[in-house]
Amino acid sequence: MTKLTAKISPDLARYLKTDNDGSLNLIERAMLLYPAIADLTISHGRAAELLGIPKLDLIELYSKMGIPYITQTWEEVEQDARNIEIAMRRSAERKTKRA
Repeated sequence: MTKLTAKISPDLARYLKTDNDGSLNLIERAMLLYPAIADLTISHGRAAELLGIPKLDLIELYSKMGIPYITQTWEEVEQDARNIEIAMRRSAERKTKRA
C-alpha cells in the first residue's frame, strides 16, 4: 500500500478522527483527497489506490456523503449526445464518399 503523508496545522488536526493506531480513518483520508479529484489533479482511480480500496468503493463512499461521481448537468449530457450524433453522421458521410 502507498503511504500518503500530509502536513496540517494543529488547529485542523484536532478535528480529524484517528483509528486506534493514530492514523486517519478512511472517510477523513478520502475527504482530504477529494479537492485533488475535484480539480482534476488526480483521478478517482488514483485516489482509491492511495486509500488502498477499489475505485467503486470510493465512488460509493463519496455517494453516501452526497458527492456525485458524474457531475454533468442534463444539458451537458444532451449536448454530448448531439455531438456523438454529428460525429457519427460525418463518419458515415466520409465512408460514402470513399466508396
